[in-house]
Amino acid sequence: MKKARFKTLRLAVLLFGLVLLGVFFIFITDFSGGKEPVWGVTFSRSYALDLQLDWRQAYLAMLDELKISHLRLSAYWDELEPEKDEYNFSDLDWQLEQAEARGVSVILAVGRRLPRWPECHDPAWLKHYSSEEANAELLALLELTIKRYQDRPSIIAWQVENEPLFAWFGFCPPPDKAFFATEVALVRQLDPQRPVMVTDTGELSSWLEVSAFGDVVGTTLYRVVWNKWFGFWDYWFVPPAWYRWKADLTQAVHPNVKTVMISELQMEPWTFSKKMVELSRAEQERSFDLWRFRDNIAYVRRTGFPSVYLWGVEYWYWLHQQGDDVFWNEAKGLWQ
Repeated sequence: MKKARFKTLRLAVLLFGLVLLGVFFIFITDFSGGKEPVWGVTFSRSYALDLQLDWRQAYLAMLDELKISHLRLSAYWDELEPEKDEYNFSDLDWQLEQAEARGVSVILAVGRRLPRWPECHDPAWLKHYSSEEANAELLALLELTIKRYQDRPSIIAWQVENEPLFAWFGFCPPPDKAFFATEVALVRQLDPQRPVMVTDTGELSSWLEVSAFGDVVGTTLYRVVWNKWFGFWDYWFVPPAWYRWKADLTQAVHPNVKTVMISELQMEPWTFSKKMVELSRAEQERSFDLWRFRDNIAYVRRTGFPSVYLWGVEYWYWLHQQGDDVFWNEAKGLWQ
């Protein structure tokens, strides 16, 4: 009896050890094959203004000091059409011209829900429109925007909406899958040459629903988040393999997806329910510091994704303007 129990215990220990060994190898697996991803950033004029920056100065510093090679910009509705039927493309024109002059590649996000809070960047005049009326206005803006920029050689892809089927975050109408399909179809009709990029949250969705619509799928990758119910949440238990396997499954289920990339890698602090300018340096470092910067870069390299767009360049420049160059100088190494 004792021998049988000892044998069972030994087998259990062996199996437990094998499980631990398997988990260990999952966590250390490097899918990069030694290849460096293409590094890019998302730049938001509206967020630069929230940080009380001279947004043009910040933009040029990003291009000329960091030597950014790949960029994601947003065609915010409230900036392009501040008054109904009165359009102002001058700031977006300027951003594209400056990128083009330096040979920078651009993904242009179009639609209603676009990168940066509050997600849906609605003009004030849209407030009393019905959903049908708002959708009609949006399609008109989409057509105008695509036609205006479709001859720009710097634009390598159109991103249609941002996390359009994700309802947990932002001030936006409920997701409308049918209307999203209409938006994608319009963009494809207007410009059949460029790929359409769609995006989803990396941690809270499977990517399978939205990926049916795109040639490129972009995903977020966050390591530390915060909400008012649980406080900080650290995804230390999620290995790079998790993102790699989700990408492989996505492409297996949807052969239309040619590329899966990281469209939003967390490279700035989580701001609680405040604005960044209201956070102390100690509060900022609770979710993001130099160690996190380096660790997130090392982590995302191991996912093996071909392109990674970093989130937070405006924040780095904001600190840079205050004499704190820690992130600004660290970022230079990615492009120089």
